[in-house]
Amino acid sequence: MEKRVASALGRLSAEAFKGSAKLPLVLVLDNLRSALNVGSVFRTADAFAVERLLLCGITACPPHREINKTALGSVETVTWSYWPDTAQALQQLRSEGWQVLAIEQVTTSLALQAFVPEVGIRYAFVLGNEVDGVSEAALRHCNGALEIPQFGTKHSLNVAVAAGIAVWEFSRRYRFADS
Repeated sequence: MEKRVASALGRLSAEAFKGSAKLPLVLVLDNLRSALNVGSVFRTADAFAVERLLLCGITACPPHREINKTALGSVETVTWSYWPDTAQALQQLRSEGWQVLAIEQVTTSLALQAFVPEVGIRYAFVLGNEVDGVSEAALRHCNGALEIPQFGTKHSLNVAVAAGIAVWEFSRRYRFADS
């Protein structure tokens, strides 16, 4: 067994990536405290060809040394915008027809593995602050919530890890629905 070299992986160039088809998914970062987590989410967004990121509130924006450390160049390929207020960003998404779902533990959340994305629907996942989760103000603008089941003693995951799990599951179900 040998590791495949980068040139054998068939990855798109940055320019080709920008023009390629994207997953109908927006990630909304609601007041993330860690620029390292922001960079990790950028990298995940690139890996799964997420349509764009909305960086809200206190969430750090590029250019930023700590974002660059974990993003590894994905700030150059992933489309993003900054919104001072998460609720306004979510209102805008909903007015454009996006189905907005918090990745959060709430009384009405649906287990992530039970979520089946509908063809023709565009989705936005809201990921919350590392301490407080998705804000109450943001939750008021969500159509629902998805919860990542956990089986240990802790009640939460790192936000970048949660983003990776949620985006992978969405991508798997959306791209490989007929498999």
